[in-house]
Amino acid sequence: MAEVQGSGKASCVSGVQQGLQCRHGSQGINARSKLQFMMANGALVRVLVHTDVTKYLLFKAVDGSFVYKQGKIYKVPSNDVEAVKSTLMGLFEKRRARNFFIFVQSYDEEDSRTHEGMDLRTISTKELFSKYGLDDNTIDFVGHSLALHRDDRFLLEPALDTVKRVKLYAESMARFQGGSPYIYPLYGLGELPQAFARLSAVHGGTYMLGKPDCKVEFDEMGQVRGVTSEGETARAKKVVCDPSYLPNKVRRVGKVVRAICFMSHPIPNTDDIDSVQIILPQKQLGRRSDMYVFCCSHSHNVAPRGKYIAFVSAEVETDAPEAELEPGLALLGLIDERIIDIYDMYEPVNESSLDNCFISKSYDPTTHFESTVKDVLAMYTRITGKILDLSVDLSAASAAED
Repeated sequence: MAEVQGSGKASCVSGVQQGLQCRHGSQGINARSKLQFMMANGALVRVLVHTDVTKYLLFKAVDGSFVYKQGKIYKVPSNDVEAVKSTLMGLFEKRRARNFFIFVQSYDEEDSRTHEGMDLRTISTKELFSKYGLDDNTIDFVGHSLALHRDDRFLLEPALDTVKRVKLYAESMARFQGGSPYIYPLYGLGELPQAFARLSAVHGGTYMLGKPDCKVEFDEMGQVRGVTSEGETARAKKVVCDPSYLPNKVRRVGKVVRAICFMSHPIPNTDDIDSVQIILPQKQLGRRSDMYVFCCSHSHNVAPRGKYIAFVSAEVETDAPEAELEPGLALLGLIDERIIDIYDMYEPVNESSLDNCFISKSYDPTTHFESTVKDVLAMYTRITGKILDLSVDLSAASAAED
């Protein structure tokens, strides 16, 4: 059986000369296991190609992308052709959605002829949707399942970001002509740190694995000088870590509740596909934020044949977190075994230019990497003072056929 994540205890990863990275390794399927899909044309794939770690990885397209509406799940339409065929909308709404998708597909920020007289940097997303007469249900799946917004704040923000997100979804969808815009590494996400470890070793990086009780050390000026474990200190001018290493430099911003479920069947009503993401928009559940369902199986070599692993996750909004997951769990059918985990989300409050500590945000409830990689790219800019150029040839990240 292939592991869902790499195994190992807490680890410290020494960078080349200048920096030191600290992270907690996963322990098989445990409270901090995280399964996330990658947008085929998204920023993470571009990062992997840019760093050349794709030569150590194999990907496979994810079979399906669905959205929840009034107790049922529907295939997410991503362009004008799929909008016409979708059972998610009525006849007249299909026409309006088709017109909206045609606008998005042809939109070019540098070509005013494609703007239809609108400046998407100034008009709100709500105003753009109103121009095309989209109803609340269509706005729900466009905003949450295509643009991947986590809540409805995007409606009052400039429309340009949402249009770019919807274009990315459609471009990623077209990339492999599959049932979703997502890809996932064969053998699971544990392959990602392993691939970066190989690349780091090629460039002289040193890894110290299984080091317990890592303590970040500071000098009298409050600047980091290294990390100590078992009486040994690895010297460094900069430290990159998750919030658990520096609890006095982060603040709690919420909680996540997650169910890790093991099943002997695919998720019902998904055409028996082996891998799928389902997004449950907040309005459909009477919540303030979305709920997410992830399922993967033997097709990506993360479980034995005939077994399926599903995650249901959401941001905690009540005093009964486990009960909040019921709408998502109800979609899974019979569950052989499940593990419930509730954990805090943190974000850094330190000034990294003063202490040279670069702290990531905690994982959010999403089952895709879009918010995570945004945080990583922002950290890269803070660390290096540069913006990473992601103009790359994506053909290096090909997906396996089988």
